[in-house]
Formats: sequence, C-alpha cells, structure tokens
Amino acid sequence: MLLSPACERNKRPILALLQTWLPERARVLEIGSGSGQHAAFFCATIPGLTWQTSERLAGLATLQGQLADLAPQDLAPGAALPEAICLDVMAAKPWPSGRFNAVFTANTCHIMPAMALPALLAGARQVLEPGGLLLLYGPFQDGGVHTAASNLSFDTHLRSLDPAMGVRDALALKRQAIALGLEPLADVAMPANNRTLIFRAGARNGQQADS
Repeated sequence: MLLSPACERNKRPILALLQTWLPERARVLEIGSGSGQHAAFFCATIPGLTWQTSERLAGLATLQGQLADLAPQDLAPGAALPEAICLDVMAAKPWPSGRFNAVFTANTCHIMPAMALPALLAGARQVLEPGGLLLLYGPFQDGGVHTAASNLSFDTHLRSLDPAMGVRDALALKRQAIALGLEPLADVAMPANNRTLIFRAGARNGQQADS
C-alpha cells in the first residue's frame, strides 16, 4: 500500500481550508492524486462532496488500487468518489468534460516542469464553472525570495535531482493566471511553510457569472 507521510501531515489543515472555501455539495477535480489519501479523507469527512481523482498513466493503476477497497459506508453522507481518470496536463488528451466547482492540486507544482504550469492553469480554467476555484497547495517563493530557509533547501534539493523541478514563483503564477481569466483571491499560509494559492474563474465570453 502506497502511503504518503506528507498527505497524512497536511490533510487536516487542507480539510479546514476546503470547508471554508468550497460550496455545499461541491464537485472537485484533483490533479495528481497520488496515493488517493486526500480523496479518501475528504470524502469521508465532507458530506455531499464529489471528488474526481486523476493521475498520469504511470500512476493510475496504483491510485485505482488504493481506492478500490473503499466501501460506501466509508464515505460521508452523499459523498461520491468516482473512478480515477488518466490526466496529464502536458498531454494532448482533453481534460474531463463537465464543469467543476473547484480544481485542487497538492505538492505538484514543484514536481512539474515550469513549462507545464501554464497548461495546468489553462486546463483548470477550461473545466471550472464561472466562479469556480483553483486551489494550488505547496511551497512557493515570491520573485526569487523564499519564505523560509527550509524552502530554499528544498528548492536546491529538487533542482539537484532534476533541473526542471523547483519551488515555483507565486507572483509569476498569479500573472499567468490573470492572463487566462483566473482572478487571484487569496494566498493562505499553511503549516510547514506551505501556502495555498486560490484563484477564481471568471465568466467566459457570452456568459455571466452568478451574482
């Protein structure tokens, strides 16, 4: 069984954040679900939540196996955990159809190459309903300035493993998001020098967001 210590440490602070920001009976798409621990925990705790997990092809079978043993009684009333889907933000394969109240991803931005981040933002914008939220959890820097020495060390470690990885610049992400129609709403401090960047999707051409 795949177990992520990071997921175990951060699941409760993220839960508190979701309970603050998500609407009732929210439909959420998670990018890079990994072990599925977040999905299982949130669906066991938040009534009415529909949490769509996803993973790249290489990790999809593991994710599906992790979630296969969950029984309906393991979920909160009205919660749903559909079968995991294959999703790679850099692939030509389209994102899922339908509209989501939120797109969530944790600890993926620093693993993806920087060139993948605009694709992540654009894909999220595509599947979010007007007013829907994009939530990016993880360590971030601001214009080359790290918020903690531990994040600088982590950034150095990541780049030593693969120069394409690294702690991302929140200011640059916000500029990219604005250009794609995603409004920065909040930058929430989280435990262990992490943050959650929250963006809201505006109305598409010919649409008006609910007031």
